[in-house]
Amino acid sequence: MPSPSDIVKVAIEWPGANAQLIEIDQGSWAHAVRLVCCRWSLSGSEQFALRYADGPQLYITEQSRADIKNGSILRLAISPMRAARQLLERIQSHGIDARLEALKELAKLSADPAFATEFINMEGLATLVRLVESGTDLSLVCSFGEMLAFTLTAFLELMDHGIVSWDLISVSFIKQIAAYVNQPMVDVSILQRSLAILESMVLNSHSLYQRVAQETPVAQLITHLQEMASTLAQKHLRGIILNHIIRGNRPVKAEMAHQLYVLQVLTFNLLEERMMTKMDLNDQTQRDIIFELRRIVFDGDSDPSGTEKRKAIYTKDYKMLGFTIVLENSSREDKHECPFGRSAIDLTRVLCDILQVGELPNEGCNDFHPMFFTHERAWEEFFCVCIQLLNKTWKEMRATAEDFNKVMTVVREQITRALAMKPPSLEQLRVKLRSLSYSEVLRLRQSERMSQDDFQSPPIIELRERIQPEILELIKQQRLSRLCEGSCFRKLANRRRQEKFWFCRLSLNHKVLHYGDLDESPQGEVPFELLTDTIPVSDIKAVLTGKDCPHMKEKSALKQNKEVLELAFSILYDPDEALNFVATNKYEYCIWTDGLSALLGKELGSDLTRSDLDTLMSMEMKLRLLDLENITIPEAPPPVPKEPSTYNFTYNYG
Repeated sequence: MPSPSDIVKVAIEWPGANAQLIEIDQGSWAHAVRLVCCRWSLSGSEQFALRYADGPQLYITEQSRADIKNGSILRLAISPMRAARQLLERIQSHGIDARLEALKELAKLSADPAFATEFINMEGLATLVRLVESGTDLSLVCSFGEMLAFTLTAFLELMDHGIVSWDLISVSFIKQIAAYVNQPMVDVSILQRSLAILESMVLNSHSLYQRVAQETPVAQLITHLQEMASTLAQKHLRGIILNHIIRGNRPVKAEMAHQLYVLQVLTFNLLEERMMTKMDLNDQTQRDIIFELRRIVFDGDSDPSGTEKRKAIYTKDYKMLGFTIVLENSSREDKHECPFGRSAIDLTRVLCDILQVGELPNEGCNDFHPMFFTHERAWEEFFCVCIQLLNKTWKEMRATAEDFNKVMTVVREQITRALAMKPPSLEQLRVKLRSLSYSEVLRLRQSERMSQDDFQSPPIIELRERIQPEILELIKQQRLSRLCEGSCFRKLANRRRQEKFWFCRLSLNHKVLHYGDLDESPQGEVPFELLTDTIPVSDIKAVLTGKDCPHMKEKSALKQNKEVLELAFSILYDPDEALNFVATNKYEYCIWTDGLSALLGKELGSDLTRSDLDTLMSMEMKLRLLDLENITIPEAPPPVPKEPSTYNFTYNYG
């Protein structure tokens, strides 16, 4: 019986039929889809999926099914895999109209994570890249500008899911995108999407920034900014300019600043209004700190005469001072904007507190930071590095105004940890801060809590050593149980051929591996009767991973695909025979390599095992020590008392 909490009442739509009100069991999603298909007498439920009928109309997967609410309106549609295959075939067709409609639909569907995964796995992203790399002259852009715009939109949406690294983008693709930006007369939709792609490149890869900087002259960017009417395109262009200012060398920064100042094409009235309305400028302390910061950065007069004159200077300098954050905020929702003025003030306080600025010298303090002696304006550069860190952390935490104090606490911890490593230069500080992301800080906090004195005492260590084998055995049994359920794998084949699958699962007695080919990806377990090939576990000689696998050595193209290499493993069961796998994701890879190691009596060494072991050990230790909270645990067991001189102390019931 399904749990009542797993049952939701939803309306299901199907084209050409009346919507039906159905109760769905969220605990078994494949069964729920099968039930919906039966309502309309549709066979092959694995070819269908459910999507939201409203909003972004995302596919509902095993991972997102718990988000369905009572009263939701869903729509029965073809599965993401089937939709991806059909669109890819239409995109590769010769008909212009068919290709245009396919690209238009792809641009919408690419925002869906489930569809994007399937489309990328079918090398759909590579197909889009080839379409762009093929190049086109200006007349073709004018004729087929809409088609190219949809292609670029789909590419950007697919890359935004983070499935494929930006570092894998080819130089010829970058040159083609940059060519669209550098053309003086180009369709605004193509320019807007090209700028968005270049902005994502420079934000996600330092090596790509260097290439983009070479292909996009500063003068051309400024020209576009001056003539551009599209607000959205301006946001992307400002993001690229921002990276030129942050990452470029001094000549690039100087040229950029000079042209921006001369042309006066960037206005920052939004920042000015915020600074005047949201900040309490009547607070003399805040005003003094902001004025001092302005004076340091811009070398302005320390005492401008007249209130109106001083306000005018503040307004001008606030615009320049807030340049980087305003550009970042321009692409965020209002509620997630980082308040630059307040952030700069609080960050200044934090830095002064950490480095004890303004306090009397302490002869007993041995803190020494050599990086402050490597730059003539070390403090200003230090502030710039830290304000970028604050903005990055704000983004990682998806913070709002209510989270300001929490963000500042995390930033303080990041800076303190980085300074404790004594970086020799400001660039080294930047590298160390980049590695101390918000998720890394959380991990370090958890690790330190587990490393406290109480957890290092001999009794606790002994308890951990006793518990660990039990936890490892539990993980081992889970892995073997998962292998008994089996998994579906894709066959590595030419992309022009129809995609094929095969399934592998372990027998219930853990003695035989059953596997066989399938016509399509299954939904659920595959019976042993359909898996005609077998390998006795006793015949397995070794398990190879990554580039050591035979199928990685045979296919040179795969050797260059880092993602495929990380998911590849092989079973050697004969000197000349091997069963080759490429897992669908990192989780499946860890499950199978762990399970096979368990069958061979070897240690489970995957990242997933280490994560599971840490989590389960932490939970078990906390449960067992729950009753000992606030009780000091002795370092050694209490001494055994001496034997009594006589044992004549028993009670005589007679």
